[in-house]
Amino acid sequence: MRFTIAILALIHVGAVSAFTPSMGGESFKYCLFSEVAEVTEATEAPPAEEKKEPVIQMTRFDRLKANYKGLTRTSTAEGLDFSYDDFDAAVAATTYAFNRNDIVKGTVVQFDNGGCTVDIGAKSSAFLPVAEAGLIQKAYSPTGEETSSSIENLVDLNETYDVEIISEEDENGQLLVSVRRIQYRDAWKKIEARRDEDEVFDAQCIGVNRGGAICMVDGLRAFLPGSHLAGQLPTDDLIGNILPLKFLEVNQEDNKLVVSNRRAVVEKQMANLSRGDLVDGVVKALKPYGAFVEIGGMSGLLHISQISYDRIDDLEKVLQPGQELKCMIIDHDKLNGRIALSTKTLEPEPGDMLRDPSKVFALAEDSAKKYHERMESERRAREEAAKDIVLGLGDSLEDLADGGEDDGDAAAADPLADVSDNLDSVL
Repeated sequence: MRFTIAILALIHVGAVSAFTPSMGGESFKYCLFSEVAEVTEATEAPPAEEKKEPVIQMTRFDRLKANYKGLTRTSTAEGLDFSYDDFDAAVAATTYAFNRNDIVKGTVVQFDNGGCTVDIGAKSSAFLPVAEAGLIQKAYSPTGEETSSSIENLVDLNETYDVEIISEEDENGQLLVSVRRIQYRDAWKKIEARRDEDEVFDAQCIGVNRGGAICMVDGLRAFLPGSHLAGQLPTDDLIGNILPLKFLEVNQEDNKLVVSNRRAVVEKQMANLSRGDLVDGVVKALKPYGAFVEIGGMSGLLHISQISYDRIDDLEKVLQPGQELKCMIIDHDKLNGRIALSTKTLEPEPGDMLRDPSKVFALAEDSAKKYHERMESERRAREEAAKDIVLGLGDSLEDLADGGEDDGDAAAADPLADVSDNLDSVL
């Protein structure tokens, strides 16, 4: 091989030297060996081998597995109460349109950050944000403190709820749904029903402000004015307490809900009170015209004229705020919750409330009993007097009737008597 290459090189060099006769011997040797080296290197360079991918030989089990098509089952519609045509018609009649404000059934399938995923039967699962997962977003402890709430505390996994669609589909075909809006409407319906029935209900106080207190009623915040608190003030001590309430104003359009504690307490207490009852009370405030006395959570007025039979020049010398006393109910207005009180009806002697109030309170039951006996005797005396008056009027009316009948008979007997007299006077 190398010999052949050398011959080819000599032939090439000879051809070159024939055209360049001036080339010397050294130059001829250099060209000869250069050509031989280049041809030798080009000839001896091994050709690049192509990489071939290894061939994987399939086993007999793999070939059987690839050719296996599974168990062949034959289906038939025999024995069924519907046909394929009926199924096609049912599918065609079923609509899968989901529009905003539609209420559908949804199942919670997964908890996510900021909400949960709900399956409503659409092509893509819907998303329920935490803010829309419930009407009561914040939980309150028995002391009124706010506790943390999360999506796990508002809905249960794998439970089905009525949800309202509140958005259009996004680029992924996902919808936003809400449970809170359905609960909000239901809460107003319950409140309106309670208002129509005018019933007493209990609610927890969750906050106070300068004007009153805030109570949670069926998941809605209701305002309780300070003037409608029975025997209490809107302080922080009120937070967490359960109060009996009644509605004062219900207006869904203005989102206005006002309640009253005084009305509920008064209605309950008034049912057991009547005129003449002896009750215990505590002086709450003094005014120029009298004192306000708290009775079982209600406020009654003890007018200055009903404290004693004697004249009172300085009310503060007789009563003091916080003083306990006994008094008698002389009048009450159940509709407006007003009570009129009296202590002078309990005085053994006129002026005892000014001289010795403790004596009046110690003998209050006996004095009240004597007062009732005196009132009963006066009532009977008034009834007897009224009866005598009625009987006397009856006798007088009978006499008048009898006299009228006699005159009528005389006139009927001689109807021309007066006429004849008049004729005689004329003649």
